[in-house]
Amino acid sequence: MTICPFFVILTLLNMAVPRSHLAKGRQGRRRSHLALKKKGLVDCNNCKKSKTPHTICKNCGYYKGREVVNVMAKELKKQEKEKAKRKR
Repeated sequence: MTICPFFVILTLLNMAVPRSHLAKGRQGRRRSHLALKKKGLVDCNNCKKSKTPHTICKNCGYYKGREVVNVMAKELKKQEKEKAKRKR
């Protein structure tokens, strides 16, 4: 009985191969970019609360000195929705 060389190659490709030794320094250099980075926060020009840059302030709804989102109307709508949900 002869074994086909193609079959031997196929079985070798599917077998588990032990990983080579990885030095701790190399592992550390690879993981050096995995650390969490501090968020860059800026103060809102309108209400002085901290927010992420280039985004609408969640507290007052202003962006670049003008009101983009009416936060009060949004909050009232949310409260009305909750009241309607409780009545059901």
